[in-house]
Amino acid sequence: MLDVTLVSENDYYIPDANKLVTEDDTPVDNFASEKQQRFLVNALYSSQAGQIFLAATNVGIFHTANQPAIVPDVFVSLQVQVPENWWEKSNRSYMIWHFGKPPEVVIEIVSNKVGNELGEKLHIYEQMRASYYIVYDPNQQLGESVLRIYELRGMRYLETTQTWLEQVELGLTLWEGEFEGRQDVWLRWCDAEGNILLTGDERATKAEIRANTAEERAQILAAQLRALGVEPDTL
Repeated sequence: MLDVTLVSENDYYIPDANKLVTEDDTPVDNFASEKQQRFLVNALYSSQAGQIFLAATNVGIFHTANQPAIVPDVFVSLQVQVPENWWEKSNRSYMIWHFGKPPEVVIEIVSNKVGNELGEKLHIYEQMRASYYIVYDPNQQLGESVLRIYELRGMRYLETTQTWLEQVELGLTLWEGEFEGRQDVWLRWCDAEGNILLTGDERATKAEIRANTAEERAQILAAQLRALGVEPDTL
């Protein structure tokens, strides 16, 4: 059991952050998982401008005072932000007693059969009371289902086929395409109509295409005006 010293703060007891292992420098397990994690977080920060939320990859969540952190591949927590001084020991991880709530969404990307995503991890997130637990299993290590979505109902997780996460107003979809030069099938966020949330690069590319299209149309119109004997620059 983790040795935790409790200190008093505003009549509440919180663990002493200096006694917690907030990082252990364990590397991510594979290239595919690392890129998928960044893809999910990138699209959220690029598409949810003006919204207050925290999305992170491989950051520990401390959920119980006498237990070590659990480290989901991705988590999303609404209406919270990273503290200004994020280098302070107490601000380096997601400590539920500081943020006042668990994340709404936790995502695990299955790389092998030993991660226990459908056993111990499921029970921890259930006890933590994360609203949604997502298990993405692209290589079907755990069975036929590539995507499993669990929604907290009462005190228990129930698996659902609904890919629209109503409580957070985000959807999930499998999308085939290219991200950072890699063609594959990716887990992506989408809106209620199924439209994918774009990354920053995708938004820039889309804006560039629109600008080029507008320029081409302007050139065509100018040529048509000149054919009629009208100089467009004089209009």
